[in-house]
Amino acid sequence: MRSSRLRLHTTAFRVFTVVFSVLSVTAISTAQQGHSIEEYAKSVLGAHQFRQVAISPDGARLAWVEKLQDEKGAPSRYSALWVAGAESSASLRRISAAGGNHAEHSPAWSADSQQIAFLSDAAEAGQLQLYVANASDGKPRQLTHTKGFLADPHCSPDGKTIAILLTESSAHAVGPMEPKASPVGAVDEKVDEQRLATVDVSTGAVKLLSPSDLYIYEYDWSPDGKRLAAIAAHGSGDNNWYSAQLYTIDASTGDTTSIYQPPLQIAVLRWSPDGSSIAFIMGLMSDEGVTGGDVFVIRAAGGEPRNLTPGVKASAVWLAWRPSSKELVVGEVQDGSSALTSLEIASGNRQTLVLAPENITNGLWGTSFSLAADGRRAGVIRHSFQTPPEVWAGPIGNWRQITHANEGVKPRWGEFKSIHWNSDGMQVQGWLIYPQNYNPTKRYPLAVWVHGGPGRSLLSHWPSWDNVTSYVMDLPARGYFVFFPNVRGSFGRGERFQAANVKDFGYGDFRDLVAGVDEVEKSASVDGQRVGLAGWSYGGYMSMWAVTQTQRFHAVMAGAGIANWQSYYGENQIDEWLIPYFGASVYEDPAVYARSAPINFIRNAKTPTLVMVGELDGECPVAQSLEFWHALKTLGTVTQLVVYPGEGHAIAQTNHRLDIITRLADWFDRYLKPAATTAP
Repeated sequence: MRSSRLRLHTTAFRVFTVVFSVLSVTAISTAQQGHSIEEYAKSVLGAHQFRQVAISPDGARLAWVEKLQDEKGAPSRYSALWVAGAESSASLRRISAAGGNHAEHSPAWSADSQQIAFLSDAAEAGQLQLYVANASDGKPRQLTHTKGFLADPHCSPDGKTIAILLTESSAHAVGPMEPKASPVGAVDEKVDEQRLATVDVSTGAVKLLSPSDLYIYEYDWSPDGKRLAAIAAHGSGDNNWYSAQLYTIDASTGDTTSIYQPPLQIAVLRWSPDGSSIAFIMGLMSDEGVTGGDVFVIRAAGGEPRNLTPGVKASAVWLAWRPSSKELVVGEVQDGSSALTSLEIASGNRQTLVLAPENITNGLWGTSFSLAADGRRAGVIRHSFQTPPEVWAGPIGNWRQITHANEGVKPRWGEFKSIHWNSDGMQVQGWLIYPQNYNPTKRYPLAVWVHGGPGRSLLSHWPSWDNVTSYVMDLPARGYFVFFPNVRGSFGRGERFQAANVKDFGYGDFRDLVAGVDEVEKSASVDGQRVGLAGWSYGGYMSMWAVTQTQRFHAVMAGAGIANWQSYYGENQIDEWLIPYFGASVYEDPAVYARSAPINFIRNAKTPTLVMVGELDGECPVAQSLEFWHALKTLGTVTQLVVYPGEGHAIAQTNHRLDIITRLADWFDRYLKPAATTAP
């Protein structure tokens, strides 16, 4: 078995090195056409990126994190923590554990707004430690000297303790997106134990609080500081998030009590200010950290939760209590836009506070919105297809711009429009990006990008290095329309729409996709003979599925896709996510998995297909891409496989990301022939 595994990796690496040598030729042809990938990387992807905004409880100060770039303008591993007055940037200063650049992030304010805790690897590169600084002078003090990976600090209500998540088995981030080493020898499940720990602010003493066999995903302090609420599960952290329960943990003894076992995934738990209730979001979610669902409230002692948003045509992605404990502020995705609403606990009445075609609430794997203790003032990172990210603060909806880091950055595409269409009696939404220097008398090729998930939504946003939409947002400067459809299964139209693809992958959602392309062709000057399709993760699956179902698309890129749901079930490291979507495991109902597997329809595939994947992808393993590529090649369909060495599900290395952008654009240029033609 081991020799077979080695042969597989050797084959994959041989394919990578062969196709990589082609890149120098295609890159030269791109430069000869007067288009520069480097200019796109510098002017668009090189915009300053902000993460983890945190407003102080009194609303007077604002902290945020900026990702730093290297000398070539590429993203580095470093990040900087900044603090300023929430009404202006006049008192702007950087808080750092030491001179120079380090990984510094995860700001957390004390309840009295006088101190700020954060993480830094200033003492030892790659090893985060917990620091605390006075808000007035910004001088930090190192609290911990521990080994392992630290994450998500939260100050206790009295300010004497800071809770933190600690994984002693690893100094690096854990999670399903990270690279996963292939098993060797006698294989047994290795569990990274992410535990809840507390740190004494006066002494720095670390106390492991939660049991060693309980993986903690999220937590929140009770207002009296005597307990914590936690979302947690026994066993593998990556896999068992899909069956995690809601617990309370005694802050002194660590005694742990399960108060709710949900039927679906839960996230974003918040203890009410009066201590009586815990609010959370529950819904059909396909990825840890990508939240969407309805808002529920449960008594702190346990019991049956109450759904506050049944039937609402929106997906909650974030929430916080207002001080009365009678009302929540909820961040939502609504019809492809960001929204903030107030939600009354007793009546369920909703009031829209903000509704905007931008990204203010859906920051993935980071915090882009923060509410002060008064429930009225907030800090926010705002960005859209039109404007790059900046930090804002102030009363909700009346924010004042704090940073001006990206004032000279302009988009390299034309206008953008939210479009709607009907499919199977449902209304579906998507975003259409126009070519740069658009001329309505000409017809242009169309590139369709399907988002991952499927539980996710694509909002108006500025592309960044760590967002896979950056792979196609260079295309408008090459003369393409780009279309982002939010097909059924996406967030933004409520739980019924979100669950509409259950036991139906590749059918209803694909009909939505094709109907969306029909609508685009009717409403814009698109050449229907030059349409390409691409996506990553679930979008990669949809790309694989498309070439086996239709000849509508003339070039396809399938990134980290899934060719065979039956073999995938036993190969991936998060198989629990499949059960809510397919209704059973593959061993109980193999037919429902086979019905949606592209490999079972592979003889229909004729479209030139570029296949890409990370070598150490645990979510969508390389074997899936290899199986699909091998079948296409055997059947004589034009194809190419690129395996990126050392990469997981999320491609991390800048040179690999640049290669994807270049290779995808050149693949589409080759088969879609994007030179504009005059419309009849």
